[in-house]
Amino acid sequence: MEKGLRTSPRIGTRQITVIGMLSAISIVLGVTGLGFIPIPPVKATIMHVPVIIGAMLEGPVVGAAVGLIFGIFSVVQSITTPTPVSFVFMNPLVSILPRILIGITTYYTYKMMKTNVKTINMVVAAAVGSLTNTIGVLGMIFLLYLEPYAKVLHLSVSAAKKGILAVGITNGIPETILSAVITAAVVASINKIRRK
Repeated sequence: MEKGLRTSPRIGTRQITVIGMLSAISIVLGVTGLGFIPIPPVKATIMHVPVIIGAMLEGPVVGAAVGLIFGIFSVVQSITTPTPVSFVFMNPLVSILPRILIGITTYYTYKMMKTNVKTINMVVAAAVGSLTNTIGVLGMIFLLYLEPYAKVLHLSVSAAKKGILAVGITNGIPETILSAVITAAVVASINKIRRK
């Protein structure tokens, strides 16, 4: 088993510290706007990267916990700084559940990857975690709020469907690439430090 891959469901002092630090990073990325990287014509978010890193370094419980805090922050932000579509993010099924699942899908993908090239294992697991966020959030909006979402944006339901799909592609692909690159670099560096 690769160093840094935790399987125990128990949470110790180190895991609590990691949850706190990574959650704080995710919140700072959101509050300051640093979590949004302009890649014209879109802004790709990296706010879910701390969730992915937590899952790879400390296991699914830590990843899910960081995702939970990221999701709660998303709900709070939708209440405190509302936009026309903020109502969808007030639902925990949209803003919290997919973020918890990021940590779980990342960890189990990482665990199942059997290549001898650790970087490939990390890149694939990070990509799966990022896609979990994109597909989870947009999928829930599509399933639960398609008509009200279309109405508030003054779109037909058909146009709203196309819009959600377009966001998934135009934002999802850059976010997946960024997440994979950043995560692989950070996790590899931390594992090197741990081996010393």
